[in-house]
Amino acid sequence: MNNNYLIPANSKKSQLILGFFTLQDLLLFGGGVLVTLILLMTIHSSNITIMLLILAPALITGFLVLPVPNYHNVLQFIINIYSFYSGPKRYIWKGWCHGDGKEN
Repeated sequence: MNNNYLIPANSKKSQLILGFFTLQDLLLFGGGVLVTLILLMTIHSSNITIMLLILAPALITGFLVLPVPNYHNVLQFIINIYSFYSGPKRYIWKGWCHGDGKEN
């Protein structure tokens, strides 16, 4: 093949659990589900608002580990947005052309 080779597009997926999750993702979601189960066993209510509050830890952590296109999951997307807006706003050019911005 003229000394060319292809890297499969999904080569990173083989390092993930079930092709989607890291161990940190599963621990985060498992913690949310555990807190929800403990709340369900201790708090007995027929009020829909209270039930939604009880289910909130599992729903929120499930939303955070939900896979999205072009990012690993929603949590990584939120971390990227935060680091973009909280990081430095002055970008220093370090390119390979035009002498790194200096006059020749």
